[in-house]
Amino acid sequence: MNKISTYLRESYRELVEKVTWPTWTQLQQSTVIVLVATLLITGVVWVMDLAAQTALHFIYSLF
Repeated sequence: MNKISTYLRESYRELVEKVTWPTWTQLQQSTVIVLVATLLITGVVWVMDLAAQTALHFIYSLF
């Protein structure tokens, strides 16, 4: 039981004293970056899917 209480105490101390929390502006900037990256990656995957679908339709039409 002593190990658990020590672990909880140290975890709380680290969370409160040692963690550097982002400011509201930093959080907003990070969110925008993640959203833009997600949209870009989604677009790339969509284009790749469309190209594969078109290629497969062409190949299937040959047979």
